[in-house]
Amino acid sequence: MTLESIRTVSGRIVDVVNRRIFNGSIKISNGRITDVLEEDVSGHRFILPGFIDAHIHIESSMLVPYEFARMALRHGTVATVSDPHEIANVLGMRGIDYMAESGKEALLKFHFGAPSCVPATPFETAGAVLGVSAVDKLLKRDDIYFLSEMMNYPGVLNRDTEVMEKISRAIRLGKPVDGHAPGLKGDGAAAYIEAGISTDHECFTLEEAIAKANLGMRILIREGSAARNFDALHPLLESYPLQVMFCCDDLHPDELLHHHIDDHVRRAVALGYDLFDVLWAASVNPVLHYDLAVGLLQPGDPADMILVDNLVDFRVERTILDGMVAARDGRCLIPERSHSAPNNFKAKRKKPEDFSVKALGDYIRVIEAINGQVITGEIKEKARVVRGNLAADPDRDLLKIALVNRYADSPPAVGFVKNFGIRKGALASSVAHDSHNIVAVGTDDGLLCRAVNLVIENSGGLSLVNGDEERVISLPVAGLMSVLDGETIGHSYAEIEAGARTMGSRLRSPYMTLSFMSLLVIPRLKLSDRGLFDGESFKFTSLAY
Repeated sequence: MTLESIRTVSGRIVDVVNRRIFNGSIKISNGRITDVLEEDVSGHRFILPGFIDAHIHIESSMLVPYEFARMALRHGTVATVSDPHEIANVLGMRGIDYMAESGKEALLKFHFGAPSCVPATPFETAGAVLGVSAVDKLLKRDDIYFLSEMMNYPGVLNRDTEVMEKISRAIRLGKPVDGHAPGLKGDGAAAYIEAGISTDHECFTLEEAIAKANLGMRILIREGSAARNFDALHPLLESYPLQVMFCCDDLHPDELLHHHIDDHVRRAVALGYDLFDVLWAASVNPVLHYDLAVGLLQPGDPADMILVDNLVDFRVERTILDGMVAARDGRCLIPERSHSAPNNFKAKRKKPEDFSVKALGDYIRVIEAINGQVITGEIKEKARVVRGNLAADPDRDLLKIALVNRYADSPPAVGFVKNFGIRKGALASSVAHDSHNIVAVGTDDGLLCRAVNLVIENSGGLSLVNGDEERVISLPVAGLMSVLDGETIGHSYAEIEAGARTMGSRLRSPYMTLSFMSLLVIPRLKLSDRGLFDGESFKFTSLAY
């Protein structure tokens, strides 16, 4: 990779660490800052630390790390704190190694963690298991920076032996432990934090976030493709500026075309928050908390920085890492390349009758999808019965949802979901948190089956069936990521999402919302490949009331 190497950058220096802006020059040698000089210089561009996504699953961009970097660098992102939990659930250690190697080939600084919950729960089929010894081995690696989100918060509260041993190993090695405890408050939150867990990106109310912040926890303000908590949590920037970081968690490729953490920054500044508090959350806090090797415009730091034309729009003119220009005026300078595609996909084609369910009563439990949230509700609905079997009822926005085990040839698990809004058709995806079996929603068994089979035929992907129309985006890397470039996948994804909306979906991100219908660790009602699951009691429940 041959990129322009620079020795001096001049302009208006935004020194976030010392909370001042001044005219000056930054001197660079061998990729590090040797001096920061306050002096008269021409030009009005601003130089500031690059942005950091403090918690993201790269896999949810549907791009391998190298291609993610080529997109994110354009928006001023210089580093990520990345949990490879998704690919680890599919491929185990092989998947984590794949992400690390792909990331090393790009200039953007990826900081991966050791997944704490593979599988996420014992109530679903996953492709791998990472026990205490595997996690310990990962944590001892120099390229693993933290223990990833501890989703098994019941295990923490009950002081489960394996859960506590993983946390203990991270603490002994001086590596932070990330949290994941949506809605947890009071004594439960105190016990969770006391166990050594230092962050949470799952707060969806300000009350919850403040309670956790008061207990010393770092709170991540998340704004992703499905889970959007910025509007609820942004007051933390004023009341807890030293404990706030920004993250996307899950960001789909159509949005990555247009923005990343730069959008958090723009919105926060537009709301009138102190510029330095906003930039502290976007850059300094992640560096301090995770001990990242990312520069903050101080002498001796890596020469990582961005140049923007103003401090309102934050339009990125250049992104510089280790003294090399990685992006200029919206164009990434890292070259295109090819990528390998490891996978684990053993599902066989299904038949429409595989999705039929006999009626066992007059009423059924229905998953309530909530726009912009990963949490779901539970609704009691009168069953529609056709020839003795439960059927979808699009007139009531009551659709059939199915989970198909991708790791073995097994019968689908079937339930019902509300608020997808599809009038006729089906969607399916092998991006289905956390074990990434195939999740599908549709208005009848035949359409549902066709959508699932499209995913199976491609060994992973996203599909849409609308009458005679069939669309599919192939995701050959673990059934989660494409081998194509970000522009291509971003536009393809925008088109398939638009197709879902023409079928009647009112969801902001139909496929991202679909991917969370199997996320058992988030309340309330979800679907596993083994059946309907109550995320509050952490037990299976019946479809019939």
